Amino acid sequence: MSALEQAEDLCKQVDEICQNGMESPEQCIKLLDKLAKLPMTVDIIQSTSIGIKVNMMRKKVPDDAIAKRAKNIIKEWKNIVDGKSKPSRPDHDDAPPAKKQRKESVEEPVKSKPEPPQFKKPESSTNHRDSLVANFKSAAFPPKHLENDETRLKCAQLVLSALRTGNLPQGTLDPEELAVQIEEKLYSVHRDTNKNYSAAVRSRVFNLRDKKNPALRENVLTGVVRADKFATMTSEEMASPAIREMREQFTKEAIQEHQMSVQQGTPSDMFKCGKCGKKNCTYTQLQTRSSDEPMTTFVFCLECGNRWKFC
Repeated sequence: MSALEQAEDLCKQVDEICQNGMESPEQCIKLLDKLAKLPMTVDIIQSTSIGIKVNMMRKKVPDDAIAKRAKNIIKEWKNIVDGKSKPSRPDHDDAPPAKKQRKESVEEPVKSKPEPPQFKKPESSTNHRDSLVANFKSAAFPPKHLENDETRLKCAQLVLSALRTGNLPQGTLDPEELAVQIEEKLYSVHRDTNKNYSAAVRSRVFNLRDKKNPALRENVLTGVVRADKFATMTSEEMASPAIREMREQFTKEAIQEHQMSVQQGTPSDMFKCGKCGKKNCTYTQLQTRSSDEPMTTFVFCLECGNRWKFC
């Protein structure tokens, strides 16, 4: 089994703990041991979003020792992404406890000074933000102004993840730069990270991930649709051809029904209302399909207001 397959399998175990809780501390310890021994690379960290998932698990685990161990693993992965350390090796945690403790004490001056215990809430927010930053490959992305705003950073990461769904087409632009440009345009339009901003982000992520509309994602990636234009497109403009055709059909039928409602129709006693049983009706015929098809008859009951149609 390759390192990527192992990472994906461990991600599933982490997700299970996040959703159902841990069965015992030993379960988390064994899982963290496997994660620490896994030969980790930048590609594995970014493709699996393993940093985000382990950080979520860390917040749900009540054991401080396990949470601290998970935090150290996340920091090491972040250093790999930032290029501050080499990819981890399988025998990372095979050293005896005493040697490991000495190694940590030697490396401590190099690492940033840990925050005091009383500031646990900001520390958690910082770690979450760091795990989001790890999803960007380039050292220039995300920009500094996004790193300081966790909401905007998360939204840019969601757009980036949607852009990376599936294979990248030939001639694609930099997905990271596109994600940041899209987020910046959305923020400038809504002027805040409010409900409208969040709804606009979700709409674009949904349409980019729509398997029935792959052309939209390809057009954005290749620059056919500019990032600023995509950020301001309406739902109708982003919809797939099939959805557009369906909407046009619904609109056409609604117009026809409206026309029927304002037309008096021809009085007739040939039709019996299925609702009130009376025969006091009017009817109108319209060509709703091709010219060689029979016309559709619309019937309106003057007694109870019931409407029905048949061909």
